[in-house]
Amino acid sequence: MTLTGCSSDEPPTTAGQTRGGTKAPAAVSPSPKPTPTPTRTYPLSRTPATIPAVRTHEAARGPGWRPGPGGGVVVAKGSEALADEARLLAGELKLGYRGAVAARAGDVELALGTGGARESYTALTSGGRVRITGPDEAGVFYGTRTLKQAVKSGGAMPEGVVRDRPDRPQRGLMVDIARKHFSAAWIEARLREMADLKLNQLGLHFSDDQGFRIESDSHPEIVSSRHLTKAEVRRIIDLAARLHITVIPEIDSPGHLGAVLAAHPQLQLRDAAGRPVRGAIDIGQPASAEIVDELLKEYAELFPGAYWHLGGDEYQALVRRNPEASFPQLAALARQKYGPQARVQDLATAWVNDRAAVVRPLGKKPKAWNDGFFRGGVVRADKDLEVEYWTGKEIGARPPLEYLREGRRLVNVNDEYLYYVLGQPQTFVYPTGRRIYEQWTPFVIRGTQPVPRKYSSQILGGRFAVWCDLANSQTQEQVARGIAMPLRATSQKLWDPRKPGRSWQQFQELARKLG
Repeated sequence: MTLTGCSSDEPPTTAGQTRGGTKAPAAVSPSPKPTPTPTRTYPLSRTPATIPAVRTHEAARGPGWRPGPGGGVVVAKGSEALADEARLLAGELKLGYRGAVAARAGDVELALGTGGARESYTALTSGGRVRITGPDEAGVFYGTRTLKQAVKSGGAMPEGVVRDRPDRPQRGLMVDIARKHFSAAWIEARLREMADLKLNQLGLHFSDDQGFRIESDSHPEIVSSRHLTKAEVRRIIDLAARLHITVIPEIDSPGHLGAVLAAHPQLQLRDAAGRPVRGAIDIGQPASAEIVDELLKEYAELFPGAYWHLGGDEYQALVRRNPEASFPQLAALARQKYGPQARVQDLATAWVNDRAAVVRPLGKKPKAWNDGFFRGGVVRADKDLEVEYWTGKEIGARPPLEYLREGRRLVNVNDEYLYYVLGQPQTFVYPTGRRIYEQWTPFVIRGTQPVPRKYSSQILGGRFAVWCDLANSQTQEQVARGIAMPLRATSQKLWDPRKPGRSWQQFQELARKLG
């Protein structure tokens, strides 16, 4: 008996031979198997290259997404409020906008969802399409900025999931358009630049000693010959709104009012010897409050945003060694209004509080520079005034911890990192993006040392500031070039203050690629 698989004693037969008297069938060759279709395998995707960098990217295998023929931008049903964001993205990527229809392969779909922090978004790239969702329009918009930059830097949006959000709610740029006239076109170009960097506030300091730069109906006599018309400002504000940027106006008072006082010299502060004090309005005169309040009310109608910057810094009456002796009329009024212990600083604090009381009913949250918040005194600055902290060197300035311990909320405008002062007067030097990128965070409010992280909830964000002290030292174009890298570094550290994953050289290369 032979076992299956063992060899036989008989010799092998060939075709046509018989075995045991039976003709053996001819051998049949097996049919060849079809050649399998090769399948492409993809490496794990890389994080999209953007400024600011995304917080998290869940890598996946796949081709990602790139704009191509037949692709379009759509909004999910119920998310028609995203039509403006969708149209903008479609134009930037040279795709069609198809409205609120079902997404198909090759499409980008925008959708509002529930859950998640304000301004956050999720971008899912899979199956040859991208879906960007967020709890609000701003978040979805920032997702479109990530997609736009990813395509520009790498040709495609990588496969996988991006989950992203800002670290701070206030992220911005401030421009001194009072000392130097900037055209509406220049400001609009900065808005577009800011939007791609996910910055959400533009401050316009439009009144100072050297100029008043926006058309006025209530006081046309104070307006500089070179200025923005209200029509131009409305176009700026409309563009900003479409880009999810709030424009914050600033009329600085009671100091820095030289342009107003040039037309109203009777309101200029004078010392005991009758000498005028540059830029300082006489806060003892009722007419001084009247003209400033008229301007606040006029421009509150023009600027629909939630914030108003009241200034409050560098009131020259308080620079004197003895303000009470130099300005006895103000000292007497302070004692009359606030008691025998009151001083000129109390009158100045009350001035800012009174201006805050004007803008609040107009729907504005008031802000003021930190050196307008004085230590001690009889009158205290209102608790809801947001502190725009820029210096520890001016009269009245205090260390950041003093404001934070009082429970005040603060925006970081640290002049040692974030001040771009034209002509580099005094001790200012043009800030470098590298120093911001490698050293600064929202916690570094004064000097180079951070405040404790336990105050994180009180630190609202930061702002890069352009000041035009020597206005003719740079052209508009030179300013734009000079602030480009510092602004990008500021954007990165406000979005995510952790140590960046890219070196400064890699960050510069990416910035050049993105334009």
